[in-house]
Amino acid sequence: MTGYACSEYADSLAEFGSPRLLTNSAGWILERPTPHLPYRDAMGCYPVFRCGDWSGLKQDLDDIGDELVSLTMVPDPYGDYDENYLRDCFKDLIVPFKQHYVIDMHRPIKDIVSRHHRKCARKAEEQIRTEVCLQPTEFLDEWVALHQNLVNRHGIKGIRAFSKQAFQQQLSAPGIVVLRALHGDETVGAQLWFLHKDVANGHVLAFSEKGYKLGATYALYWFALNYFADKARWCDIGGVPGLHEKQESGSNGLANFKEGWSTGRQTAYLCGRILNSAKYQELKALNREATGFFPAYRNAF
Repeated sequence: MTGYACSEYADSLAEFGSPRLLTNSAGWILERPTPHLPYRDAMGCYPVFRCGDWSGLKQDLDDIGDELVSLTMVPDPYGDYDENYLRDCFKDLIVPFKQHYVIDMHRPIKDIVSRHHRKCARKAEEQIRTEVCLQPTEFLDEWVALHQNLVNRHGIKGIRAFSKQAFQQQLSAPGIVVLRALHGDETVGAQLWFLHKDVANGHVLAFSEKGYKLGATYALYWFALNYFADKARWCDIGGVPGLHEKQESGSNGLANFKEGWSTGRQTAYLCGRILNSAKYQELKALNREATGFFPAYRNAF
């Protein structure tokens, strides 16, 4: 098991819930206290739930019992399932959540990347050197400094912010690939990927202010696509933040940036199941500020 499917990755998120293995599917969820009352519910690991055997997920959820109030997750868009199977597993919620920008690695890279992005990558390569970090665990402090700049720049909070402790475990997880951009001997950007079977997931990328000015984002993505050309069938560079994301061309800078590297999109679904109806209704009644989330007693995932 590698990447989002492995126990090491689940353990890295233990600040947000206690990892629990679903034995039939060999996937991990996080149990966490509920607001308002001393109950517990669960969520899939962020950003997607990945497991070893999708055919066992329904049995896991049927057998999970009513100790937990509810379960919410975003199944891996590349999982071995169809929408009907998700509806059998998650009886209370299944809705399109995000559009992941994906790259068909069977296509020539020069045909994948937009003209604008290729031009920016060539310009950045005049000053930026890119490489694979062969000892990811030794890169921890440099990476955390870069990532803190990302957090400060965009006001990232919660599970998406990741802690130093989380990254310490992720950098030693099976399937981790760290690519970095350097200006001289100074690291000005880096990108964490998880390679699982034939899919490479762009996990997190971060840059110093110098890295942004030098266009290291373009150099690093160009390097990543070339690196994974013979290692992955698909590269998934995720969606854009927010619950009501604007992804039409011209409406979102990050969406436009990702679109310039991608060949299409893959739908990720938000799924939920109520496991204890009585406790769910009890908690729901106490949330007077419900804003349309699932579960209804929470205002954020």
